[in-house]
Amino acid sequence: MDWQFTFLLIGNGVLIGLMYSLIALGFVIVYKATDAINFAQGEFVMLAALLSAAMIVLMELPFWIGVIVAVIGMVSFSFGLERVVLRPLLGRPIVAVIMATIGLAAILRGLGPMIFGAETRSISLPVGDEPIYLGPFILQPVQVTGALVALFFLGGFTWFFLKSRMGVAMRAVADNQQVAQAMGINVERYFALAWAMAGIVSALGGVVWGAMLGVDVHVALIGLKVFPVVILGGLDSIVGAVVGGLIVGIVENLAAGYLDPLVGGGTKDFAPYVLMIIALMVRPYGIFGKRKIERV
Repeated sequence: MDWQFTFLLIGNGVLIGLMYSLIALGFVIVYKATDAINFAQGEFVMLAALLSAAMIVLMELPFWIGVIVAVIGMVSFSFGLERVVLRPLLGRPIVAVIMATIGLAAILRGLGPMIFGAETRSISLPVGDEPIYLGPFILQPVQVTGALVALFFLGGFTWFFLKSRMGVAMRAVADNQQVAQAMGINVERYFALAWAMAGIVSALGGVVWGAMLGVDVHVALIGLKVFPVVILGGLDSIVGAVVGGLIVGIVENLAAGYLDPLVGGGTKDFAPYVLMIIALMVRPYGIFGKRKIERV
């Protein structure tokens, strides 16, 4: 076995896995607060990427101003969405929120190209193009930047949920909305806060993945690709989002490096879903997910 080649694949897998974790964080935040899965998370990332590309490429704004506008735009969009679409569903069965997000995903996939255009645009991060040589690893600056952004925000959100009063209140809302409301917690406020956080994560994810893949409607597929990460790590665990992202990123790269040449390609695309199915069969609540037992 060529160990240098293996280390190269693992190193790239770690960086890609951390970038997956950033998107997975959007799933986890919404699930921890509302107990529902946001199936429009990929479309949130697509919308943020389209908005940032419009600001940076079309409006020719400086990169950081374009990113700030994208963050503010996604927070505003998420607040408005929660107020207009999701707040009326408060107290309804969880399936109603889930179906609303599925419908929202279809709407955003249609509206995004209609508003910002269907052509593919590229975002350039303010980092060099020269690879970084670190021992046996050869790292791309775009991936390193994306991984560092992911680590920073994963650490910040972990602190928020574990140490801050607002984070504890948000966890209480997720555990039981009626009890939290009876204890004086403003459930509606924490719902809005969770969606605003998902908007911030989507904006950052849209910029880094847009810089990696190019910006068009296909960026939305990243949400589907990240789904195995949250199932594997646990839908309600930030640590699980990190570990799941690393596992999926490394397995994906090893499959691309060792299996694709043997079978002609394609294993990289379905290997994460094989992991997801195994996880659902063996540990359906994920490696770090909270085990819930419901009797019907």
